[in-house]
Amino acid sequence: MHKAGFVNIIGNPNVGKSTLMNAFVGERISIITSKAQTTRHRILGIVNGDDFQILFSDTPGIIKPAYELQSSMMDFVKSAFEDADVLVYMVEIGEKELKDEAFFNKIIHCNIPVLLLLNKIDKSNQEQLEEQVNFWKEKVPNAEIFPISALENFNITTVFDRIVALLPESAPYYPKDALTDKPERFFVNEIIREKILLNYDKEIPYAVEIETEEFKEDDTIIRIKAVIMVERDTQKGILIGHKGTALKKVGVQSREELEKFFQKKIHLELFVKVNKNWRNNAYQLKRFGYNQK
Repeated sequence: MHKAGFVNIIGNPNVGKSTLMNAFVGERISIITSKAQTTRHRILGIVNGDDFQILFSDTPGIIKPAYELQSSMMDFVKSAFEDADVLVYMVEIGEKELKDEAFFNKIIHCNIPVLLLLNKIDKSNQEQLEEQVNFWKEKVPNAEIFPISALENFNITTVFDRIVALLPESAPYYPKDALTDKPERFFVNEIIREKILLNYDKEIPYAVEIETEEFKEDDTIIRIKAVIMVERDTQKGILIGHKGTALKKVGVQSREELEKFFQKKIHLELFVKVNKNWRNNAYQLKRFGYNQK
């Protein structure tokens, strides 16, 4: 008997969904920073065993959309309800609600198994933990509750084993050596975007989109040309920095990370272009893989 199924992770921004996904998959599939809305896409991470295949989905944190890009991000979350065999609802210690009531109603009325993971318990005491478990038992009575620490890898194996037990009987959906459904250029874009999130404040990281224009691989090296798109000339100036120093730092950090990811020498060229109002442009969003309509 072989089991396979979609296990989709949802929750508020910054609760640790990407950290959990990477802990399950054993690879850095999703980028992780302390900033909210780091994940923009629905990212698939595939875990294979002899008799199972789990298709984990990391989804953007649930927010009330302020512009078209965020609406597209919430469409990825909606799709996570449609094909899930197991739903993982992730909350953190001290959290009391989901930022969208309609999504919360979907969770408590869905007819598939729901695992509620109470994350960051390393930041709590026993009394607080018990209070939180009781609170969520009442709030989401259809869920199995697991206290975890994704960062410290606490209780992750227990949750993983429970997920395997809940999987439906099915043939694998992807080849058994597959790790994700995303192409190499996607991870180039994400790694560069992660370094921008880490190095810039305020609006800059959220106004940025990356497009890899060239990805040429031979036996010893991968040559990459990528364009960083911003919405305004002032953002372009801040991104490049005085005499190009800020952009150079992003380039060096990105290259080092890409060499770890691809296990190969990387030659990386970065360019910055202004792409006015791309976050509210349906054509641009479709081009960047957001707008699925």
